[in-house]
Amino acid sequence: MIFVDTGALFALVVATETDHDDVQAWYDANEESFVTTDYCVDELLTLLVARNRPALAVATGRKMFNESLCQLHFLTPDQIRRAWVIFQSQYRQGWSFTDCTSKMVIDDLEIHAAAALDVHFLQFGNVKVVP
Repeated sequence: MIFVDTGALFALVVATETDHDDVQAWYDANEESFVTTDYCVDELLTLLVARNRPALAVATGRKMFNESLCQLHFLTPDQIRRAWVIFQSQYRQGWSFTDCTSKMVIDDLEIHAAAALDVHFLQFGNVKVVP
């Protein structure tokens, strides 16, 4: 299973994004299952609207919630509390709260690879960053 972060999802769904071709080729060639979180979906849809792509946000939201792009993991209250603990020690490194929730899910689901364009995933220390 491969965790997919917001940046990789954004590049996947926005054809004009700089990393789109690389992410799309990697996504199409991969045979492992993909998972992301409700927090990453929130970031993705918010980013699409902020970048003036509301119709794409709705279309992408449909794909995310029917899990046609990847599986969707909803964070538990315990995972959110543990992410808060991590956030308090990592915010100076520039980690967003969503980065911290992603770290929790990666650890809890024992995921060893993440599709991410965010340098903070390299700092997790226990996940191979792709593509």
